[in-house]
Amino acid sequence: MTENLRVVVLGYGLAGSTFHAPVIESVPGLRVAAVVTSNPERAEQARGDIPGVRVLASADEVWAQPEAYDAVVVATPNRSHAPLAAAAIEAGLPVVVDKPLAVTADEGQRLVDLAAERAVLLTVFQNRRWDADLLTVRRLLADGALGRVHRFESRFERWRPEPKAGWRESGSPEEAGGLLYDLGSHLIDQALHLFGPATSVYAEVDVRRTTVVVDDDVFVALTHATGVRSHLWAGALTAQLGPRFRVLGSEGGYVKHGMDPQEDALKAGGRPDAQGWGVEPEEAWGRLGVDGATTAVPTEAGAYQEFYALLGKALRGEGPVPVDPAEAVTTLRVLEAARASSAEGRVVQL
Repeated sequence: MTENLRVVVLGYGLAGSTFHAPVIESVPGLRVAAVVTSNPERAEQARGDIPGVRVLASADEVWAQPEAYDAVVVATPNRSHAPLAAAAIEAGLPVVVDKPLAVTADEGQRLVDLAAERAVLLTVFQNRRWDADLLTVRRLLADGALGRVHRFESRFERWRPEPKAGWRESGSPEEAGGLLYDLGSHLIDQALHLFGPATSVYAEVDVRRTTVVVDDDVFVALTHATGVRSHLWAGALTAQLGPRFRVLGSEGGYVKHGMDPQEDALKAGGRPDAQGWGVEPEEAWGRLGVDGATTAVPTEAGAYQEFYALLGKALRGEGPVPVDPAEAVTTLRVLEAARASSAEGRVVQL
């Protein structure tokens, strides 16, 4: 491999241009060597964002020259994740797939099996494992600051009565859009990451806005094997937002409002190699304790760049992939159970 690992980003919409390319470019030893997009405006944007980048019109140009690259990032619409990832694996190229790994758990498992059969690295971009607030919860759990946790509440909510254009909100259900697969992929991954496997799932998945055809109001309840219960919300029609996290334990609770600052910083053109990246102001810190006796808890610095730093090490044979793709398949099985629970009005056992 070359000194700077050469990464191809497939797709240069929101995911490719905001969550992948600038983060990759901020990590020493990695560079975006090529972007694949057939959209002329996005092609021009990529050239302006990444000096010297090759812009290709089709992923077939990548598969025709696999020796020219060291890894592929699939940052395209959900329906194309599995086919493009499979093509990368067949070409012998290590691949990062934006969440969700696939449209179905069985499709995701086939990718995991194919990668193992071909001995090709496969991982999934669950960047919100490196959210500032989630890193803070992990620290509190490791320190035992909450005692024995019994309930975890997590929300990604917004007030968006008028949907944005694009497949995520206005595409057909076959696009695998909607909040359950979009934000639900993060919520469920975070809960499983913190508290381990789930044994049962109950969900309410609804369409509230008359102008969309995919779910925009989601509640998922998980019972973990440890006994912890996770209550997870995602909503586009939330007129008053709840706390981002509420974690309750035998010794106290932790309540945190507001979103991790990294997404807004990336959308504003920031990069993770900037000074003070991912740091929250004191007024945004969560509080720990019991009612009448709480203290502010400094929020850990968010670190999306850590995903790609770990990827670089994995590509060089110096460590494991940042996210085990088998865990992404488990998340898909929980998502499917949530869909079934809502449709059938019952608790689904896993």
